[in-house]
Order: sequence, then C-alpha cells, then structure tokens
Amino acid sequence: MSGVLGLLADHYGTGARRREIPPEADGIVRAMPVVLRIERDPLPGRTPLLEAAATAALAVCLDPRSQEGGEWHDAVLPWVDGRIRKIARRARGAHWRAVQELPGVTVGIDGAEARALLPGPVDDVPKVVSRLQIGGTELEPDEPGPAPDGAPLVLLNPHVAMTVGKAAAQVGHATMILGAVRGWPVAEPADVPRCAVRTPAPGEWDRLLADLAGGAPELVAVRDAGFTEVDPGTVTCLAR
Repeated sequence: MSGVLGLLADHYGTGARRREIPPEADGIVRAMPVVLRIERDPLPGRTPLLEAAATAALAVCLDPRSQEGGEWHDAVLPWVDGRIRKIARRARGAHWRAVQELPGVTVGIDGAEARALLPGPVDDVPKVVSRLQIGGTELEPDEPGPAPDGAPLVLLNPHVAMTVGKAAAQVGHATMILGAVRGWPVAEPADVPRCAVRTPAPGEWDRLLADLAGGAPELVAVRDAGFTEVDPGTVTCLAR
C-alpha cells in the first residue's frame, strides 16, 4: 500500500481525467520546500538535479515516518490531501549544510543533490529556509541519454520554458501522482526508486498528449495552476 500518498489517488487520475481539488479546508496554504544544491564550482548537471528533486519529494511521501502514527504524519497528511504546492530554493556551502538539520530526505544522483523538506504553512517557513533564494537556479541544458530501463519516467513539456526551480517542483508533483495511482508501497528512502527525467522531442510530446486525451492508462499528467512561469492549465510534465 502507498500509505499517505494514496490520498492523491482521490484527486488525480490516469489518462485525461483532470484533478478536482478543493481549497484547503482550514484555510492554511502549505508547500513543501525543495532545496537544490547549486554550488559555484562545480555546477550540478541539470537533469541529475531534477532527478534528485523528483526522487526526494517522492521519498518523503513514501517514508514510514510520513504514515499514520509516524512523526511526520501531521505535517504531510493535510498537504497531500490538498494542493501539493512545492517551492524550490537553492543553497550552497554552509546554507546547504544547515538545511540537512531540518526533517526531510536528501537524494544524490550523479553528483547532484536535492533535499525535500516536510511541508508546512508558506507564511511560517523556518529561517534557515526562508533566507534561501528562489531565483538563480538556471543551469545549461544537458544530454542525459536514454532513461534507465524500468525507471519511473517523467517527461517535461518541450514547448514551455521553465527555470530549474519551477521544473523541480513539477517533476516532484509528477512522481508523487505516479506513485499514488500505481500504489507504490511505503519504503525507506534508500529503497525508493530513482526517478528519471527527460525532455522528449516536440513531436513525441504531442503524440503523448493525444494518448492522454484518449485515456491512456499508463500516463499521469501535471497541470499547473498558472501562478508562476506558465499559463493556467498547462501540462508541464507527464509521467509513466
């Protein structure tokens, strides 16, 4: 069973089904901080950093501590059962080391690291997090090659431009939704599957969107609310 993550299955479906998520019942807007380690030298690869962010967000939700009776449950439950907002920030040096002291999961992939922290009210962020910059996450495109066989795969929309921070939030949404609808089991962080991120050619993306509209059960979609960078309703990524 996917534990607390299973709540997402009530809000998200496969194929063309759109999410219907009501406003937070208690009026508290929550978000998961996702901290991206971006040192001056060497810079991380763009794709490994997004893969680390996608895997870390999923790992927090599958973690036994996030399930009923766990020490993280009260923080994770109302967020997963509402709108799964994420805010990506960058950190380096002492600031990166400082966020390791906060509850969450750090994932490293091919020299890139990201830490997903427990979600909480957006107006009550720990100072060690609030001082981190949201902007300045740009990295050069890379060529990661084919995704590993059998890995959960997130595909970014090639038609829209997104900063690394925005993309990191979107791929984190995608892995969570995929895990929910596939019923992935509760797992320790070390046992959470590494998630692959790729950007398909525009023609392939368009074909996949057509499949989604036709009800393809293997695909899940992230549709953005449109608060930053993209228009409301934009499909920012697909996962399978």
